[in-house]
Amino acid sequence: MSGPRLAAPDVLRGLAIAGTFATNVWVFADPRGPAAVFAGFAGGWWLDAVLRAVANGKFLALLTLLFGIGMELQYRSAVRRGLRWPGRYLIRAGILFAEGLLHYVLVFEFDVLMGYAIASVLVAWLVGRSRTVRLVAAGLAGAFVVLVVGAVTLGAFAQTGDPVLPPYPATWTGQVWLRLTQPLLFRIELVLIVPSAVVLFLAGAALLRAGVFDDGGARLRRTLMLLGSAGVLLNVVAVLAGPAWFAVERYLVAPLVAAGLLGLVPEVLNRMRDPAGPVRRGLTAIGRTAMTCYVGQNILAALLFHAWGFGLSGALAGMAPPARTALVVAVWAGVMTASAVASACWLRSHDRGPLESIAHRAAGPGAPGVPGGLRDRRPASRRDAR
Repeated sequence: MSGPRLAAPDVLRGLAIAGTFATNVWVFADPRGPAAVFAGFAGGWWLDAVLRAVANGKFLALLTLLFGIGMELQYRSAVRRGLRWPGRYLIRAGILFAEGLLHYVLVFEFDVLMGYAIASVLVAWLVGRSRTVRLVAAGLAGAFVVLVVGAVTLGAFAQTGDPVLPPYPATWTGQVWLRLTQPLLFRIELVLIVPSAVVLFLAGAALLRAGVFDDGGARLRRTLMLLGSAGVLLNVVAVLAGPAWFAVERYLVAPLVAAGLLGLVPEVLNRMRDPAGPVRRGLTAIGRTAMTCYVGQNILAALLFHAWGFGLSGALAGMAPPARTALVVAVWAGVMTASAVASACWLRSHDRGPLESIAHRAAGPGAPGVPGGLRDRRPASRRDAR
């Protein structure tokens, strides 16, 4: 595996974190609170809609594929070391669930870590099974996602008027209480996150086994790019079809675009004239501290936008669309820059990000790496082939 492709997982994960925050920042910026997602975002300027459509689900799906790749690497490591699988990996999953629960209660209504933890327990029992078992499991989970998305889409067509939203508290303690008392509203997405994560975890593991990052994987990467191109066209169609197709765009089309990115980025890295440019270094640092950056960015956004912090969401409500859009984009760029700089500084003296280190220590000796980590740096020819 060549140098650029060797670094591709970290760059991809950094890109996925940046794109996920590009979705979340609009949630924080809505003056009606996160529940307004169910009623459509405020401020219907066309550029806002384009920016949200570009980010919606694509980078979260990419992050999910990378998590599956990480699980495959951890499984290989356990087999190579003669460890029982899933064994202590389940401790890691429990720690991830606890981190996600705290993130949900204290910071952000639409946490994905809890869903990843649940899905990882299911996939941990599947990753070492036969190809047929994995395909059947992925097919069943995928069929469930399609059925639920179809039901949600039909419900969106049948809906008349905007849903009644609970008022969003101005205080941090009030927001915590709302999350605790409204789990059905804010955690209902787990019904889709968990099965879709099962599919994408298994897909990520299969792609690694097929050599997606290997020197001989160029044909596979081209196939993924073609799949991503089809996904982009379908995404345009879904967006133009109207907001009722939001779930189709997010859960059925976005994974196709994510697969395209998984094939495209290693090829782009391989052709870069400056392999040590600032953007790549920043994305790599973020990718190596992905969990810390994911949670930290949401904490910063909460502080900037909520009324108990700097109250930017209230100020945005009175702005004209161009100025409002510019401010939201500026916040995204500022937070991402701060994440890259802080991560790079931290990694000068540490191997892992702060949250990653806590999870590693809590799991104890002998446990696999942090769920979703990509620490197996050896060429595929020297890893256990399956």
